Parts: sequence; C-alpha cells; structure tokens
Amino acid sequence: MLALIIALSLVQHPHDEPVMRMQMTDPLGISMERLGSGTTWIPDAVPLPSRHYMAGPWMFMVHGIGFVQYDNQGGPRGDDQLGSLNWAMLMVSRDVGGGRIQARTMLSLDPATVTARGYPLLLQNGETHNGEPLVDRQHPHDFWMELALMYERALTRELGITAYVAPAGEPALGPVAFMHRPSAMDNPIAPLGHHWQDATHISFGVITMGVFGHHWKLEGSVFNGREPDEERWGFDRIRLDSYSARFSAHLDSSWTLAAGYGYLKSPEALDPNEPTRRATASVLHGRSLGRAGQLAAAVVWGTNRHQGRSTHSVLAEAEAVLDPRNTVYGRLEFVQKSAEDLVLAGFAAESTFRVNAFSLGYIREVLRTRGATVGVGVQGTVNAVPAPLESAYGSRTPVGSVIFLRIRPLHASHTSAEPRMSDHH
Repeated sequence: MLALIIALSLVQHPHDEPVMRMQMTDPLGISMERLGSGTTWIPDAVPLPSRHYMAGPWMFMVHGIGFVQYDNQGGPRGDDQLGSLNWAMLMVSRDVGGGRIQARTMLSLDPATVTARGYPLLLQNGETHNGEPLVDRQHPHDFWMELALMYERALTRELGITAYVAPAGEPALGPVAFMHRPSAMDNPIAPLGHHWQDATHISFGVITMGVFGHHWKLEGSVFNGREPDEERWGFDRIRLDSYSARFSAHLDSSWTLAAGYGYLKSPEALDPNEPTRRATASVLHGRSLGRAGQLAAAVVWGTNRHQGRSTHSVLAEAEAVLDPRNTVYGRLEFVQKSAEDLVLAGFAAESTFRVNAFSLGYIREVLRTRGATVGVGVQGTVNAVPAPLESAYGSRTPVGSVIFLRIRPLHASHTSAEPRMSDHH
C-alpha cells in the first residue's frame, strides 16, 4: 500500500494541478474538492492533498496517505507495536445525462500491517477480535474502505439532486471521517470518540439520496447498521436495516457545519439485539497560511443512546501546516465510556466514567518531490482517568507516544486554487 501511495503521488502529467483545479466543479458550480469522506463537505479553503489528471472526458483523482509508526502505550493496559497505517483512494468521474457520475474506491492494508487486532491505544474500544471486545486498541480498517458510485445533477440554477450507492461506503450520519478531516489528516491515531462520531464511515451497504443548493445539502440514507466483522479482507453481508439523515451547510469558503441523526439496528457483534441511536454535530474551519500553508480546525460532538442510556463525546482538534517543512497538530477529547466499553472488572456494566485525552504532534518534512512529501513525526498523548480507574491504568494520567514516517501527496499552491475557491457563483 505504501508503494501504491508513493507511485500515485509521484506520477506527473503534462496537464497537472493548476489547470485541473479550475475544471473540477460539481453541478451548480460547487467545487468538487468540497467532498470529504462519503458525501460530507469540508471547507473549500483547505482541500485535501491529492493528484488530478484528465483523459478525454474522464477525470482521475488519486489520494492517500501512509504511515510507518512505532506506537508505545504505557501502563498495565498498554502495549507497543511497529506497524503501518495506510489507505489509498482512486476516483474517476465524467459528465453523463446532464449531470456527473463519479466512481471511487478506497483500500487499506491495515489488516496486514497492524494485524487484525489493530494498534495499541489507551482508552479506546470498539469491534472485536477472536470473539472478544477490542479494548485499549484501535481496530484496523477493512481492506474495502469504500466502493461507491455517486451521481449529481442540477435541476435548476439553485437546486440539485444527488444519489450515492455503495456496497462499502458511508451513510449520511456523522462528521467527515477523521482521516479525511483537514484538521486530522496528518495525525495517525483515531479519536477515542470514534464510535460515537464517525465509525459508520465503513458500512457494508449504503443508499443515500439528497437535495442540495450552493451552500446547503439535505441527505437521507438507508444502510447496514452493523460494525464490520472480523474478516477484514472481503465484503460483509449487505443489509439495509438502519437509517439516518444529515444536514450540511457551507457558510463560506472557510466554514462548514453538519448535524445528523441515525438509527443503527445492530451495531455491536457481541450485543446484536440492541440498537443504538446516534446524533452528531460538527463545525469545520480552514484558511490558508501564505502560499504553502494552511490552518484547519474542527469541533465534533457525538452521542449514543444504547440500552436506555446516553453517553457523549466531544472533540476539538487543529492542524497547522506552517510552511513546506513544518506541521503541528493537536487534539483534545472528552468521552463518557462505560465499564462494559472498557472491560473493567469490579464495576457494574452500566457504570460510566469520563475519560480525557490531549495529544500534540509535530512533523518535519525531510523529502519533497513535485508530487509528494515525506515527513518524520512524533506525537505524545496524556490521558486522564477518574480515581476509580487509577488501579486499572496504573496512573490517573497514563501516557502514550508515537514516532512515525509519513508520505502523502502535496497540497497545490493556494494561489493556484483561488479560482476554485470562488465557488463560480
């Protein structure tokens, strides 16, 4: 996967970035690069790094990131691991029938490079391995992260319709998935609130229909409400047993808002008869820092109502690409997790604890080509647990750290992107 990302990033084309940026518009003239994960929107001012090429009427986009990381999580429930987190995306699109059709796939080798158990991450929970809950570890992505077809068409100068069909994809529910948020794109570690916020970004079976204007979008989905199973390489059984709705707003090139609600019929493999009701809201901000830098920030809230109890999560994160060589980022989280979530003995399963985490990271770019950048990074995390959990974690403030090598495509110059950011209205 790293080799694929490197190859896609380094490929050059005689009609590269500046020309393509001005051609990539959706119906109603909306920038195509406003799309985040699934059908979400990100601020126009901070597009994700990618490469774009034209072949006749077809436009190709390649996007991805690869990390090789050493992850060390301290305390009696911690662990360490040398592995690789990675994914690559290919998208093709063209005009059809008065609108535009887009096909895309996103793949990851996580099941091999961090194993089916995923990677160590204190206070994390979600999904299973060998029939047991994963706890203090983050599960790997499935090989098939997305395989989807989307069609968009303008009905009038102010109104369009959209349809998204995916054997593997993302329903209209949560915020932009963490690996596609400009505020988190260079952070290799998943949020602790992942299963309260954006865990449905891999659902095996999604149909989404929506209407949109220049600055708003309303969508509804039917989808598979079960988390991916332990077989990470193939497709899970496709079900359409759950539903969701989401409203998104593009205030200007620097701000997007979204709020969603969903009913998940059977999200947990170990508790298949219990549905979850999830609500989420997010605010994303972004702006350029000179020609080569950008600042992106996000605030995300998510809540799950499960077995008659509601638990909440809040995340605030930011990333600053200061210049071509230096990037800093950080994340602050507050999450309510139960004794059942954290597999804690000696407590009633419904006992709820607020856990906190603060992470700070820095990346120094060490190699830069026309198409890609390679950086060396370090990240430290200080967690905070309540007194009843001190004995389990060995401290009220257990810590974790990650050192890594990262490769991803370059951002285009913000100056060359200016025609795109005007929205062509």
